[in-house]
Amino acid sequence: MDDINIIELYWQRNESAISETKAKYGNYCYSIAYRILNNNEDAEECENDTYLEMWKTIPPQRPKMFSTYLGTITRQKAIDKWRRKNADKRGGGEFQLSLNELEGCISNENSINDTLEAEELAKEISKFLRTLPTNECNVFLRRYWYFDSITEICKRYGYGQSKVKMMLKRTREKLISYLEKEGMLV
Repeated sequence: MDDINIIELYWQRNESAISETKAKYGNYCYSIAYRILNNNEDAEECENDTYLEMWKTIPPQRPKMFSTYLGTITRQKAIDKWRRKNADKRGGGEFQLSLNELEGCISNENSINDTLEAEELAKEISKFLRTLPTNECNVFLRRYWYFDSITEICKRYGYGQSKVKMMLKRTREKLISYLEKEGMLV
């Protein structure tokens, strides 16, 4: 079933919208959650929480890019769950490593949690990503949006580890310069 028809099922409050979403995007949602949580049960729970959130938000929302909307909700659910589980301890895995790598680009966690600043920062990062060559943008997104490991990125694009690490380092440096130039607090 295509995305427009699935969205229409949500608008009609037809419960098959959830099963159609799961059939088409279940693996996608699960993999996003698993990369953040590194736990099968938690990833499955986030996937199910995503379907519930979709039910609550459509309507009134009518997403233009259904998969992106779904992925964003899944990602946020997984990050929230990760934060709850790791409130008093530092976690491991690619999610924590990715966050550690980005620490120099983002001023502090408190400012990120502030909705207005987070929206402005997201807009600026999105603008920045559009200035990058496609391969740099893809590697950056695989690492910091999808939380792929360096090894997975190397396999996906056929690059060596040193190339990927250097590309990420240089892109982070470019991001810092861009955010400073745009007047964002870094």
